[in-house]
Amino acid sequence: MTPSAFETAKPDPVSYLDRLATSDLGRSYKRRMLDELDLRAGHRVLDLGCGPGTDLQALARAVTSTGAVIGFDNDQTMVDAARTRIAGQAMVDVRHADIHDLPVPDHTADRARTDRVLQHVADPLTALGEIRRVLRPGGRLVMGEPDWETLAVDHPDSHLTRAYTRHVAERVVRNAGIGRQLARLAAESGFTVPTVIPVTPLFRDVQVADTVLGLERTTRRAVEAGYFSDQAAEAWLSHLTRGPFFAAVTFYIVVADA
Repeated sequence: MTPSAFETAKPDPVSYLDRLATSDLGRSYKRRMLDELDLRAGHRVLDLGCGPGTDLQALARAVTSTGAVIGFDNDQTMVDAARTRIAGQAMVDVRHADIHDLPVPDHTADRARTDRVLQHVADPLTALGEIRRVLRPGGRLVMGEPDWETLAVDHPDSHLTRAYTRHVAERVVRNAGIGRQLARLAAESGFTVPTVIPVTPLFRDVQVADTVLGLERTTRRAVEAGYFSDQAAEAWLSHLTRGPFFAAVTFYIVVADA
């Protein structure tokens, strides 16, 4: 294994989210989500799980000074970072709140978005019900979530690939299959779902993939959890550094209308 091929220190959450947002992958899917929101001047839009405010500026530009953007996050560190970034913009607000219990009156928002948030929440169906409650009739929710069970990393030993993906799906991500479940869960929450857009990020550079997937760190966790032996982990990582490298995962953008 070539240790320099991988990040060994976990990036802080704000840096990680910023890095993903500015990558080619991040810019591409976020632009598509923004297009599907169909924002208009004067709209009131909720960014649920806004993180450090990565997308608040783009939302604010779309609704103009006549609209309103409210970001919510349940992590106070993220809320503080987002508030710093939007300081001085009267039509943008950031609040500390739980997506399962939003401090928003019924039927008062025109648009809402979640970006890689529902994979982490305790109860996606309850969260979707809350979003449905706060949207006006005719309002729109746009969600973007991966399906981690589709994660495929090429390796001569397919058993190691399956072990890696199984570890991610079973131990790393709380709701690993949320991408494929979103349309059904939205319908169960009272939405209609006119559009589901599959996006498949493809990685052919191990270091680029590592910035998103944390390949070595995740492999070490898999060893601790019993999915890999130490020897198998070394064989897995060593091959990934030698290339040619290939990995892919399917990400779904789901449009849900209230």
